[in-house]
Amino acid sequence: MTTTPYQLRQQIRSGSMTSNTSGLCSGFVQGNLCILPKGYANDFLKFCHLNPKPCPIIGMSESPGDYRLKSLGQDIDLRTDIPQYKLFENGHNVAQINNIEQYWRDDLVAFVLGCSFSFEEALLADGLDVRNLSEGVNVPMYRTNIACQAAGPFAGNMVVSMRPYKPADAIRAVQICSRFPSVHGAPIHFGDPAAIGINDIAAPDFGDPVTINAGEVPVFWACGVTPQVAVEQAKPDFCITHAPGCMLVTDLNNSKLSIL
Repeated sequence: MTTTPYQLRQQIRSGSMTSNTSGLCSGFVQGNLCILPKGYANDFLKFCHLNPKPCPIIGMSESPGDYRLKSLGQDIDLRTDIPQYKLFENGHNVAQINNIEQYWRDDLVAFVLGCSFSFEEALLADGLDVRNLSEGVNVPMYRTNIACQAAGPFAGNMVVSMRPYKPADAIRAVQICSRFPSVHGAPIHFGDPAAIGINDIAAPDFGDPVTINAGEVPVFWACGVTPQVAVEQAKPDFCITHAPGCMLVTDLNNSKLSIL
């Protein structure tokens, strides 16, 4: 029987599922998470608006302290429903945990950003291999030299995710993903990794390496881990994000994200 997003969130909440969510709950939107004190929320919101490719907002707290985000699904609890979280203090990652109830505060504002896992099923439906899925690993993600537009203290370079394709399939991937701007849209680059500041394609900064076969080129998409780089730059006294690859699986349907 197919697991629904609600059932998966319950498994995560109970602690029985703590790994990455790529390929799970096909058809439903997954989201990156960034939680900040309200004093930083306006600047972070502006940062997302200025950098919509890596930071497409699909939901946020209606008011400080709101961890439910009812617009994204039944009985969502942002404190418990993500497999792994990263805790930041003054811009430094100090812990990775699977429940943040003890850290929740009434002044926190949560942002949920679109995730590339949502367009992976569109690639699969068109017959394109998604290498991280076929190899059963987390998608590789890399820091780049592509500067984001700054907003207040939030700045830094974009993070990208990568999937390899033959050039003709890379062009097809561009066409497919252009329909999904709210989950990063079309790739931002394909070909030479060094052109965007990646020195070793076999050593991702986040996630796992995947095989790049003869005749294939790496294809790069803007990635929702970018806010974690911005948090490193802004150095808020407190911040919580998802761990790369460990997403909030919502009740929203991927088909409703398509603009065509």
